[in-house]
Amino acid sequence: MKVVILCGGKGSRMKEVTDDIPKPLAMIGGKPILWHIMKVYMYYGFNDFILLLGYKGDKIKEYFIDYHWKNYNFLLDSEQKNIRLLDKPEKWKITFVDTGMDTMTGGRIKQAEKFIKDETFMLTYGDGLANINVNKLLSFHKEQGKIATVTGVTKSKQYGILHIKKNIAISFQEKPNSKDILNGGFFILNKEIFSYIKNENDSIFEQEPLMNLAKDSELAVYQHKGFWVPMDTYKDLLKVNEMWRNNESTWKVW
Repeated sequence: MKVVILCGGKGSRMKEVTDDIPKPLAMIGGKPILWHIMKVYMYYGFNDFILLLGYKGDKIKEYFIDYHWKNYNFLLDSEQKNIRLLDKPEKWKITFVDTGMDTMTGGRIKQAEKFIKDETFMLTYGDGLANINVNKLLSFHKEQGKIATVTGVTKSKQYGILHIKKNIAISFQEKPNSKDILNGGFFILNKEIFSYIKNENDSIFEQEPLMNLAKDSELAVYQHKGFWVPMDTYKDLLKVNEMWRNNESTWKVW
């Protein structure tokens, strides 16, 4: 099953970092946010990723192209002209998709359609961490039998609010001020989702597509009670790095 990660935003609220690199490459304990997210999925057995790139996407490509020799011990045999890793690397498969510098989230997701063969796939943002049990999330999605499942979290932040009844969204409202149930990312989606994304460039996934899914009673909500944090600002990044240093990295399930 494919895991799609949105990695294309400009991260304008974290300019201390994003002038040089895309936000998913901002470091937590010496590893990018993106690496931490991928490690969570890999822990639950999902290692086939599609990274939807945009702003400074070449930096993300470079990170993974150079990943093995920079992060593992290896033997260089110059006579045989080969390199042999001496440690066991992650067995991940990554599809890199350049989706455009200014493309909106829905447009980026739409461009992943041709790379997804299975009926169901996973989706999340490249700047949010959670100690979510991905297998339980997937089981919940199958039980509900809806086109989409979103992870609902409770936090006083300006994110899209989900109003739910018996685990099904009855409405979706983008970015109001509230302490209600919020869109925490970590979606499970059926391929029917692509019919809800009308425009390949200008569609904002968190607006019309999710609102219409809720209107059609096709948006299930998996309520996550554990750790969840979005990296919106540089202050958020500093806080999470402090948690890592203090061995309080709750999202580290692996």
